[in-house]
Amino acid sequence: MPRLPAPLTVPPDRSAPRALRRRRRRESATAWAFVSPSVLVILGLSVVPVLWSLLLSFRADDLVTPSRWVGLDNYRALAQDPHFHDAVRNTLLYTLLYVPLSIAAGLTLALALNRRIRFVGLYRTLFLVPFVMSATAQGVLFSFVLDPEFGAANSVLHRLGISPQGFLTDPAQALYVLVVISLWSGTGLCTVIYLAGLQDVPGELVEAARLDGAGRRHVLRHVTLPTLAPVTVFLLLWQTIQALQVFDLAYVTTKGGPLGSTTVIVYFIWEQAFKNFTAGYGAAAAYVLALALLVPAVVLRVVRGRERRAGKEAAAS
Repeated sequence: MPRLPAPLTVPPDRSAPRALRRRRRRESATAWAFVSPSVLVILGLSVVPVLWSLLLSFRADDLVTPSRWVGLDNYRALAQDPHFHDAVRNTLLYTLLYVPLSIAAGLTLALALNRRIRFVGLYRTLFLVPFVMSATAQGVLFSFVLDPEFGAANSVLHRLGISPQGFLTDPAQALYVLVVISLWSGTGLCTVIYLAGLQDVPGELVEAARLDGAGRRHVLRHVTLPTLAPVTVFLLLWQTIQALQVFDLAYVTTKGGPLGSTTVIVYFIWEQAFKNFTAGYGAAAAYVLALALLVPAVVLRVVRGRERRAGKEAAAS
């Protein structure tokens, strides 16, 4: 029987993998060429300053003469500095007043603006306008309005038969006035976010609760507020971070006065670094603030993790 010829086989193309690797390298190089400017900006404006300020917090530096290593002396001095303690106390008081009041006011306004009323779009815009204004403009505006001699606020109080107030020039009132100014501008954000959250409240749940005889107060307590819980947690974290970092409003209106009653932590840091030229001491205070800002972030992460696990367990069951 004649032997059949062996089938023809195509030799493997060894150049294909090399071409594929070259194409991938070219694509990676092109991608890095587009991304590298952003990476350099991020490194130059965030990572490098963070590392440099961390190193600076362990040194005595006046930004002019050569610095020297002092270790933890800056942090030990902060623990014994009464001015830093006053700044921490003012910041915590400001935060404890501003955060819950802004969230409660935002929720109240959102519930009011979530109804079908005339000019509701205009009202929503008007409540958001103060939020988009810069803190510098707000400070200048309220400095004129609350001027103890020529301001419009004392003029109105005089017509009402109330004695004139010191407002931003009174050590007993200045911090509370800053809280009121911040509420005027910061409540708009809470209102808008709560309005967005109210759109996700299931209408069938509200209708079922009403059919079961629940009043408006019970619907709010047992249906609306539980649905808005993630929004509330987010606002609580966001407003806390904003309150702990307040600076520009205090700088424009009071310069930390009178008698240090409005000296908050960020203003204290600026004062130490750029007014007293103790940059290392100011950097140490900045890292104390950074650690304080980590606390609400960690708490939020833990809470959200528990919520996700509870949701998965409920779905599995």
